[in-house]
Amino acid sequence: MKNGIKQALRHLGFELRRYSIQTSAGAQLDRLVAYLGIDLVLDVGSNVGQYAHELRSHGYRGRIVSFEPSEAAHAGLTKAAQGDGGWSVAPRMALGSTAGEATLNVAGNSLSSSVLRMLPEHERAAPGSKVVRTERVPLHRLDEVAVPYLAQSKAVLLKIDTQGYEAQVLAGSERILDRVVAIQLELSFVPLYEGQLLFDGMRERLNELGFGLFALFPGYVHEVTGSTLQVDGVFVRDDHLGRLRE
Repeated sequence: MKNGIKQALRHLGFELRRYSIQTSAGAQLDRLVAYLGIDLVLDVGSNVGQYAHELRSHGYRGRIVSFEPSEAAHAGLTKAAQGDGGWSVAPRMALGSTAGEATLNVAGNSLSSSVLRMLPEHERAAPGSKVVRTERVPLHRLDEVAVPYLAQSKAVLLKIDTQGYEAQVLAGSERILDRVVAIQLELSFVPLYEGQLLFDGMRERLNELGFGLFALFPGYVHEVTGSTLQVDGVFVRDDHLGRLRE
């Protein structure tokens, strides 16, 4: 009976599994957030608020500040945050290592939009991700614009989902990393955007900044071949990492 239900659900595109830290990335992240006492999440590359909604669905009630450069996505994000007093949406901007302006390549699926140029391999792996337009957007360093949001926060989770631009966001965050206890970001195994730093390089960069790999979560899979192209990595500051593994 149980196997029959599982097969029926899979046929419909669903899978039923026990919710635990052994089987759910959401449950694992929820446990980490609680254990570290996270009281502020800087959500960089928010799109329309999917990550914030996920945090709330897992019980996180602390503050969230979302950053998003795309005009349409920012409008959707602002609407999504309405009614949640602990969720703030920063003015529309991209974040990087310098201040100025940037060109955002807006993808057809919105989620794949990036300051970096999308490579053909990405388009082949994800039909519908092709760039459909560009937008000029303000560009700022996170360690300059995030300062007002950091008041009274003791433990910050920095989440970065900027489609290959993660290294630049990190470079523009260095002056506030002493307030950050964990970083969650996309890690790519193959180049999907021009000039992006891949898995090994990003892990080395984070190690140099004093953060060690804590967990890997399922990410982006090639829709035709099934090959894993990206995962989400969670890195924890070294002075916390040891006690998390005791």
